[in-house]
Amino acid sequence: MSDPLYKTPLLRLAANAVGAGRLSDPHRTGMAHNPTCGDKVTVDLVLEDGRIKGLALETKACVLAQASASILGADAIGLNRSEIAALHFSVGQMLAGGSTPSAPFDCYGHFDGACAHSARHRCVLLPIEAVLIAFDMEAESI
Repeated sequence: MSDPLYKTPLLRLAANAVGAGRLSDPHRTGMAHNPTCGDKVTVDLVLEDGRIKGLALETKACVLAQASASILGADAIGLNRSEIAALHFSVGQMLAGGSTPSAPFDCYGHFDGACAHSARHRCVLLPIEAVLIAFDMEAESI
């Protein structure tokens, strides 16, 4: 595909769908929705001492949101809420022309084609927002 928005590495990330699905007994669940395009991401978390021990993401969304969810599925285990918030800020800064987040989240650099499309920034950020929403939900049984 010649469109710089949909580079081959992004398509691979979306196809790999690391962490896709739902957890059978999550501690917290969060959902983020982008009314502009209809993308929807639901996240289930299992937490231990305030850190992600288990994570599953269900995306009904575009390739950009699916690829972003796959990055989280691969690398968000062990992070706490403040680290996820810092990632959200860092990816937002990158999309606005800043530098790529550091490893293990340097894969977000593949979204550089989205920088020129501000309407697509939310698609990339939506899975991270869903994780933050899940962290902020009332604890049901931790």
